[in-house]
Amino acid sequence: MVIKKNLKKNFGAFIRELRIESGIGQRELASKIGIAASYLNDIEKEKRTAPKQEVIKKLSKLLKININDLNDLAGISKGNVAPDISEYIENNPRIISLIRSIKENNLNENQIEEIEDSLNKNNSKALIIAAGLGSRLKKHTKNLPKCMLDFGGKTLLQRQLDSYKKCGIKDISIIRGYKKEKINYKGIKYFENTDYENNNVLNSIFYAEKVINGNIIISYSDILFDPSVVQRALDSVHDISVVVDIDWRGYYVGRKDHPISEAENVIFNSNNEVEKIGKINTGKEEVHGEFIGMIKLSNRGADLFKQHFNRLKKIYWNKPFQRAKIFQKAYLTDLIQELVDIGIKVHCVIIESGWKEIDTVEDYKKALLGFNKKFTKT
Repeated sequence: MVIKKNLKKNFGAFIRELRIESGIGQRELASKIGIAASYLNDIEKEKRTAPKQEVIKKLSKLLKININDLNDLAGISKGNVAPDISEYIENNPRIISLIRSIKENNLNENQIEEIEDSLNKNNSKALIIAAGLGSRLKKHTKNLPKCMLDFGGKTLLQRQLDSYKKCGIKDISIIRGYKKEKINYKGIKYFENTDYENNNVLNSIFYAEKVINGNIIISYSDILFDPSVVQRALDSVHDISVVVDIDWRGYYVGRKDHPISEAENVIFNSNNEVEKIGKINTGKEEVHGEFIGMIKLSNRGADLFKQHFNRLKKIYWNKPFQRAKIFQKAYLTDLIQELVDIGIKVHCVIIESGWKEIDTVEDYKKALLGFNKKFTKT
């Protein structure tokens, strides 16, 4: 489990601790999850075991704790397997045969982990962050989100969708905000960032928190990229991976409206693990590459990603966080840097071009001029 320290706690004591940290009264919480205050009091005092699955789901949502962690803790409370797992086995009895095969073949932890990774890899999904104003594109985004700009008869977003689908990713979600009604493709899950004018990339991502699990790629909506870039990300076996272009400096030659000082750069070690990420001073430090705005998470990586975001949100809301003046305005790179700072390994998937950022009018015009060429070298 990701949150090992929590599993040492009793279920009731843990719920009480989370409730108090969230500033929610016992009666208020009981009312919101649809149980009697006396029943919740008994749970918190360990006079009763963990409640039913439907109540656990509500607790997870209200107290912002990972549902899998809470289910595991509930299973310990009941002296049984996690209730979501027992419920699944009851509804799918044939799964017992698979579990028995694992037992009889005496698979070790690494072998079980390989099976889990294989299952997740074959069911990869994508999440695209498309809520921003795109104000630096001026008149071009007066009536359109920037991901809806035209590139050779298809929108930027359609070309992203094509790249994902060519890599076998069909489960795609989009976070909308500015001019949300303009983004309306079939077969896509949509989430609404209702406060897009006051937050930034990091907080925008978490409007779609419920789909951040399994094997998932999260990407900015203002980048064009080849399917090969997606495939490189999918091939990573690490829990948290960021895509980094090491052939990046040439792109900034003559780029006036988005200078090199605004690049989200990366410094990594000999194992291709991130040491620094964000708007690094390229004049003072030797930068190795540029983060292109794409991150890939395994199921375990997704748990880590969500766990630490929710922990940090409680601590830093309305306060400075990493390079951001307040947590609400944080970038994705701010969270990645925080993970690195506390010792979590973040792997770099190395590419050499194959993508292009469309952030300014200058970027858009240059991209259009070279669009009929293969944009890996434009």
